[in-house]
Amino acid sequence: MVTQNEIERAAKRTRALTTRAPKAVSARYDRRLNRVIVRLNSNLDIAFSPQDAEGLERATPSQLQAIEITPSGFGIHFPKLDADFYLPALLEGFLGSRKWMARRLGMAGGKSRSAAKELAARNNGKLGGRPKKVAVG
Repeated sequence: MVTQNEIERAAKRTRALTTRAPKAVSARYDRRLNRVIVRLNSNLDIAFSPQDAEGLERATPSQLQAIEITPSGFGIHFPKLDADFYLPALLEGFLGSRKWMARRLGMAGGKSRSAAKELAARNNGKLGGRPKKVAVG
């Protein structure tokens, strides 16, 4: 059960956040740039590629056209995709959950080329390459 003291502390944190953190005042999808652009109350625009954001990777331009701003100004919502983004997290560079972002970073790392990786692949090739998969039966 939540105590009155915990409720008051949460309310105090919310008031502090609403006075110092930027809020979204508008959001739109720019088809030409292929970017979601969010205008903040500080008159600053932030933009990101939908392909780099969890839930928007395979979205069509028509699905990205409708963007809603939450009443607090701390979130943006894509109703046609049922995708939500928290503005303070976007400002910190988080375009998805930790698990999703870790998977994306792992995919990028697996595609990287380095001298050590190329040498290991050459040495593995000298040994006959990858072992054949054996059917377990």
